[in-house]
Amino acid sequence: NGDNQASKMQMVLIDKNGMQRVTELRRFPKDKGVDDYSRMSFLSPADVKDTGFTTYDYDVAERDYDQWLYWAALKKTKRIASSDKSGSFMGSDFSYSDMTSRPLENYEYELLQEGEVDGHPVWIIQSTPIDDEEIDETGYTKSIQFVRKDNDVVVQAKIWVKKGKRNKYMEVQELEQIDGVWVPTVMTMTTKKGKKTLHKTILRMSDIKFGQDLDFDSFSVRGLETGP
Repeated sequence: NGDNQASKMQMVLIDKNGMQRVTELRRFPKDKGVDDYSRMSFLSPADVKDTGFTTYDYDVAERDYDQWLYWAALKKTKRIASSDKSGSFMGSDFSYSDMTSRPLENYEYELLQEGEVDGHPVWIIQSTPIDDEEIDETGYTKSIQFVRKDNDVVVQAKIWVKKGKRNKYMEVQELEQIDGVWVPTVMTMTTKKGKKTLHKTILRMSDIKFGQDLDFDSFSVRGLETGP
């Protein structure tokens, strides 16, 4: 998945009336052994400028991941509690748990069938959490994922939300290979109730570079508060 990455990210929030809010960020993922660290720095709009978000995503299933959100306007850092990780990330259709890689051991898998997405062969796999703890933390009861056979990237997914009789639909609209790493450069997450779209988020990645000089100190809580 690459290491020492720096990239720009644009997050577009679209409500049910078509009104848009655009957020610009910088994103910095870094590996620490088998664990993944990630930091996001918000550039605009003004009400979230200099806000930061850090995740420690551990490879060991028994160890829960850590997340902190620094609100620059309040000069306050909040550790994201397990009970809050199913909540919306900064008003988007992605949750805090979506910002991590869920442990494979926490799910049961069933190969439903094989098919194609945009001419690429895929496996269609159903993932079901093994316990209520995983359901409560993610807010999801199951998902169906379309996994490309040539690169193992999940390019589409339908996700069942625990509350509100809603579903989420994830789609990778653009996928690029950069320095040998497959990177979704445009992806969407749409929340629907039946056929009605309630909200949609578009993520666009650009200026993606690997092998950057990233210091582990910048991933600490102090580094989160002092900025990049």
